[in-house]
Amino acid sequence: MANLSTPPRSTLHSEFGNPDGSPVVFIHGLGMERSVWLDAINALNSRQDCRIITYDLSGHGASDAPSGRGSMGALIRDAEQLMEGLMLRDAVVVGVGLGGMIAQGLAVKRLDLVRGLVLLNSAAKLGTKAHWDAQIVLLKHGGIPKISQSLWEGWLSKQARTTTTYASWRHMLDSTSLAGYIAGVEALSGTDFYTPISGLSLPTLGISAYNDLLFPPDLMRETVDIIKGSEFQIMPRAGHLAMVEAPEDLAARLDTFLMRIGHRVTVLN
Repeated sequence: MANLSTPPRSTLHSEFGNPDGSPVVFIHGLGMERSVWLDAINALNSRQDCRIITYDLSGHGASDAPSGRGSMGALIRDAEQLMEGLMLRDAVVVGVGLGGMIAQGLAVKRLDLVRGLVLLNSAAKLGTKAHWDAQIVLLKHGGIPKISQSLWEGWLSKQARTTTTYASWRHMLDSTSLAGYIAGVEALSGTDFYTPISGLSLPTLGISAYNDLLFPPDLMRETVDIIKGSEFQIMPRAGHLAMVEAPEDLAARLDTFLMRIGHRVTVLN
């Protein structure tokens, strides 16, 4: 793992797979960190052909917290600066939740950086400004613990919340800086990509987990159907953190998609 300075912040990222391979960038969601992808990445057969990058969003994991009000534009700039700093082009960008929204915005803004999208439990728009404003009030008065229980009921199935690894995922959420979490909420509040993504035409795989209470399948399908060249799938036995509950299933779907679009061929020059 390494730090990459993308002024005014420093972003922590990790790399896996073939350093000369076709790039795949994984973007986590609100209240998470790059480690949520690790089991799925380890299960990918395409590691041998792909250069895989994960990173911590601003104010999450070990990346610097933002200053001022959060915005989707700032999160997209962080992603493009990271990719430019690593000299990535024509990447497949995989995003969950907020990360999927960042991926959409990045594709709209920088098609030279993005050749394909995988949107996991995400949408072009989520909730209303009134909803997010109310959540910010709760956060400012009680911190992340004020909303964490309801989040976990949507993030993981009841069965997954009884496993021994559940405590580590709770720690991940609780360790997120309050400033970083609120900035992410502010970014969600101000984002509506329905019109911008209607102009996209690129290979896109939309995956919805059947038990996701935050981004239900109908919302995910509605988003994916707008993008030309897209397909939609449902993972039957997972919640919002599908990469944690069913990493092998997710990895198999990613492998098939990367092979279908020819993104598993090692770059030779």
